[in-house]
Amino acid sequence: MQKQTKDAAAVTSASAKQQRTGAGTPAQPAQAKLRLSGVAHQYGDGESVLNVLDGLSCTVSAGELVAVVGPSGSGKSTFLSIAGALLTPSSGEVQIGGRSLAGLNARELADLRLHEIGFIFQGANLLPYLKVEEQLRFVAKLGRADKQQAARRADELLERLGLTARRRHYPDKLSGGERQRVAVARALMNDPSVILADEPTASLDADRGRDVTRLLAERVKAEGKAGVIVTHDERILPYCDRVLRLESGRLRED
Repeated sequence: MQKQTKDAAAVTSASAKQQRTGAGTPAQPAQAKLRLSGVAHQYGDGESVLNVLDGLSCTVSAGELVAVVGPSGSGKSTFLSIAGALLTPSSGEVQIGGRSLAGLNARELADLRLHEIGFIFQGANLLPYLKVEEQLRFVAKLGRADKQQAARRADELLERLGLTARRRHYPDKLSGGERQRVAVARALMNDPSVILADEPTASLDADRGRDVTRLLAERVKAEGKAGVIVTHDERILPYCDRVLRLESGRLRED
């Protein structure tokens, strides 16, 4: 437990260091990468309307990893879908990388998801017929990245996440923790502004769950991403900069 606390403190303190330009220099405010303003969402109509989100607002800055917790049915999945440009809110505004999603057509939203948002799911959702390095290059190809730049980016991420020795392995030859690390690398591959993770440790034991979260926190801070983790796993909360609780359709600081 003491080691976990020390590791988490080391990771979360990095965000403060990132904002300093030198000894005695005041910290500069971090750029907001994800902003939701007055977001509401309803399901149904007439007398059967269900208000899932009710004027929800939050901002996640560059280099910040935020956990969103709450009971089942509180709207966490709806929140994540709206933040990830997968679902249009009933009202309110979403901005990603300073760009408003309002008025974007389906093609523009798909392009934004590909380049500006990295998704990590509860299951790694890797393609079973692609080796580890091919998983990353496939995402880069979808994003029309230069092949040489994509190869360098893949090499860097695999090294940073301790996967170099596994680069030519298929998913069924990896442990659960290794598959989730590949999922983290894939989410980072196209250099998005925002990383959204949906219960990324749910299928992992305690040690592997903490390892994956620590690595994700390190990459979010090192690369200046805005990271959001929706989770029920309280063991990983020390690795997050803030914990927000979703209740009655709104977020509050826990």
